[in-house]
Amino acid sequence: MTKLEYPFDERRIRALKAGDAVSITGIVHTGRDRFHKHFADGGKIAVDFRDGALYHCGPVIVREGGEWRVKAAGPTTSVRENPYEPAFIASSGVRVIIGKGGMDDATLAAMKKYGCIYVQAVGGAAAVSAAAVKRVAGVDFLDEFGAAEACWHLEVADFRGIVAMDTHGRSLFADVARSSAECAERLLKA
Repeated sequence: MTKLEYPFDERRIRALKAGDAVSITGIVHTGRDRFHKHFADGGKIAVDFRDGALYHCGPVIVREGGEWRVKAAGPTTSVRENPYEPAFIASSGVRVIIGKGGMDDATLAAMKKYGCIYVQAVGGAAAVSAAAVKRVAGVDFLDEFGAAEACWHLEVADFRGIVAMDTHGRSLFADVARSSAECAERLLKA
């Protein structure tokens, strides 16, 4: 298990390989469809993503006793952000993207070029992911985008995942697709 602490150092990120288990500690920022569209359209973002983490997540967060409490924080499907992610990686300096299901070849190429990894978080375990959130450090776009699409700033400790796309151009998702195709071909010939 490789421990990663914010700010995420490019050298350490580039040393990771697809299949490595990681534990993330520090601030991660959520961003989904509206966030990415806003950025792509030239909208301003209040936080600096340089050496930071973007989490494809629409958390369930409620106000309790004057503080935000995270009830669920599972990953959302990342493929929806493919049209935006290469440009976001290039211009923001983000080092870690967290989500589920992987991303396309253009995003993988941007990760390789700019030094960013994709961490597969466990889908279907939103309460487990929420337990890693120690506090909500802030929120942007809550009124504009609504709670699920807002950019939440979450302080996490020991948030775990697997490097599924690395800076060397390897994608576990592509590996699985390739081996599945080979298996299907063998079965069809039998």
